[in-house]
Amino acid sequence: MNKKQVAWGLMILVVGIIVGALITGQFGLSPDGIASNKPAPSSEPITTPEPGISGDDQNLLTNLNELFTKVADEANPSVVTVFTQKEIATRRMSPYASPFFDNPFRDFFGDDFWYRFFGPPQQGEEKRVLRGMGSGVIVSEDGYILTNNHVVRGADKVRVMLLGGKRVDAEIVGTDPKTDLAVLRIKEDNLKPIKMGDSDKLRVGEWVLAIGSPLSANLDHTVTAGIVSAKGRSNVGLADYEDFIQTDAAINPGNSGGALVNLKGELVGINTAIATQTGGFQGIGFAVPINMARQVMDALIKHGKVIRGWLGVMIQNVTEDLVKALDLPAKEGVIVAEVVEDSPAEKAGLEVQDIILELDGKKVEDVVQLSKDIASRAPGTKVELTILRDGKKKTITVELGELPDENAQQPAQKREDLYDKLGFQVANLNRDLARMYDLDPGESGVVVVKVRQNSNAREAGLMEGALIKRVNRKAVKSVRDFERIVSKIQSGDTILLYVKQRGANLFIAFEVE
Repeated sequence: MNKKQVAWGLMILVVGIIVGALITGQFGLSPDGIASNKPAPSSEPITTPEPGISGDDQNLLTNLNELFTKVADEANPSVVTVFTQKEIATRRMSPYASPFFDNPFRDFFGDDFWYRFFGPPQQGEEKRVLRGMGSGVIVSEDGYILTNNHVVRGADKVRVMLLGGKRVDAEIVGTDPKTDLAVLRIKEDNLKPIKMGDSDKLRVGEWVLAIGSPLSANLDHTVTAGIVSAKGRSNVGLADYEDFIQTDAAINPGNSGGALVNLKGELVGINTAIATQTGGFQGIGFAVPINMARQVMDALIKHGKVIRGWLGVMIQNVTEDLVKALDLPAKEGVIVAEVVEDSPAEKAGLEVQDIILELDGKKVEDVVQLSKDIASRAPGTKVELTILRDGKKKTITVELGELPDENAQQPAQKREDLYDKLGFQVANLNRDLARMYDLDPGESGVVVVKVRQNSNAREAGLMEGALIKRVNRKAVKSVRDFERIVSKIQSGDTILLYVKQRGANLFIAFEVE
C-alpha cells in the first residue's frame, strides 16, 4: 500500500468519526444503541403522572355509584310483586259433537245407536285458571299499594310478594281504567312506604331508576337506570287520560305498576307500558306521573271511584283539511263532532261544528288537553267556553256534570234482570280481555264474559270470549251502546248478534227469555 492510499484511508476514517458523532448528538442514541428522547440526566428526581382518571373524577364516579346503590337500597323494600288469579268457564263437549266430526253410523242406525255405546254428547263448563303478574309500590304504612289497573283487572284473587319473598293476600280498593291505575291494600306490619316526589319538577335528561319484576317472579326487584326522555306524552293509545313520563330505563312485561324513582329516592311515576315492535324493551317506556297517580289514589280510597267533570261532547282536533273545508281562520282549538243528548253541553247550547278555542280563558291546544282539563274539575263546576260559530266568537257557560263510568256495573237487581233475560254478560274490550280471549284490542265491540248454562244464548252457540260487533244490525262499540239497544228488547223477541268467535265472524240468533 503506498502513501497516497494510506492518506485517503485516514481521511475517510476521520470523516466517518465526525459524521458518527454528529448523528449520535442529533438522534440521542444511547450507548446501548436504543433511541431515546429523554433529556440529559438531572440531579432532581423526575415524577411521571399516573395514567387514567384524575383524583377528582374518581371521587365523582365513586359518589355517583354510591348514590345509585343507596337509592336502590332505600326504594327496593317499597316495591312488591303482584300475582293475580282469575277463574273462567269454557264450554266443553265431546269430539263427536263437533260439526267437524262425522258420525259414520248416523245414516244407518241413527244417533240413538251411537249414544247407546258411547253416551250422549258431553256438554258443560270447564273451569280454567288464568294467572298474571305485575309490580306495585307501597305508598303508606297502613298497607296501600299503587299499581296499574291492567295488572289486576278482573282478578278473583290478588297476592303480593314483599322483598324477601313473603307473600300476603291483597284487597282491591279501587281501579281507574281511564288512567290505568289501581289501589290495593295489604294487612302487614313494619311496611316501608316509599318517599313521594313531585313529578311536575322532573326535568328531561334527569336520571331515574325503574324497579319491578320483569318477565318472572325470579327476577323480582330488578333495578334499571336511564333518563327522563320526555314529559307530557299523550296520544299513545294506552289510556283515556294520558300525560306520560317517557324514559329509556329498561321496562319489560311484569314491570307494570312498579316504581320510577329519581336520584333522591322519591317516587315520581308508576311504570305502565312500553312502545315495542318485538314485545321486549326497545328504549321507550312510559310511566304515569305520581302527581296524577296521587289524585286518582286519593279518590279511590275515599270514594271507591274517581269522580270527574263531564261536558258531554265528542271532539276532534282541527286539521289543515278541516281548516280548508270549513273555511276556518286558523288551525286552532277542537271541533265538536257530536253533542250527547241531555248532556251539560246540550243544555248550554253547544252545537255540532262549534270550534272550542278556550276554556276559562286558557287556550285549547288539542283533544287530550281539553279532556284532561274538563275531567280535573268537579261536577257542578261552571266553566266558560270560548267558541267559534259561523265565523264569530262567543262565550258559553256550562255547568259540568259527572262523567258516567262506562265500566261501572249496574245496580245488582238491574244487572241480574238483564242477565236473566239474555243469558249472558258483556264487558268493554280492553287489553286484558283481548289477551285473555285472543282478540285484537283495536276492534270495536263488547266481549262476552259469562254465558249461563242451559240458556238460549248457549244453546244457540254463543261462547265466553265472543266479541259482539252488532246487535239487531246496530253497531256496538261499548257496554253503554249494548245496553241501550237490548233495553228495548222484550221477552219472546228474537235477538240477532253478529259476533267474532274463535277467529270467525258469524250470526247468532235466539229467542230472549
